[in-house]
Amino acid sequence: MHVQPPARGHTIKDDILISPMDDDDRDAAADVLLAAFADPTRYGRERLIEQLAPAPMPFYRQFFIARREGELVGVGGIKAADWASDTHILYLSAVAEHSRGQGIARALIATRIAWLMENYEHGRLLVSTARSRRFTRLGFRMAGKHDAGGRRLMLLEF
Repeated sequence: MHVQPPARGHTIKDDILISPMDDDDRDAAADVLLAAFADPTRYGRERLIEQLAPAPMPFYRQFFIARREGELVGVGGIKAADWASDTHILYLSAVAEHSRGQGIARALIATRIAWLMENYEHGRLLVSTARSRRFTRLGFRMAGKHDAGGRRLMLLEF
């Protein structure tokens, strides 16, 4: 399968631009993620920098960023699951604290879903989230009956 390159970018508000992440953005994206995640052992800087690197097909990793006036204020990734065919995962998503509540997280989610559906005819998308209502509104459903550390596994089939 040939995967389309991500779109150049689109504006979600007058001053917020969503676009594919470049290598030059990795350090700033890691900073946003480090500030948002409460587990520095699991999400240390070195591991985040490694995970933010693109990966080739078939086990791709693709990240999108949100910028306001040149400042990187949000990041969100999507990757192919290496343990199940036609399965993709939303991961490593965060918005800088001073930019939350403005629709940036929702726009990053929508951008990744759109990219996935443009590049794959069918499959499933998984996310582990503490904000299940946000994903239910986007067509996801609960996968399983249990919370794990306050998070639910959710599934979108397409």
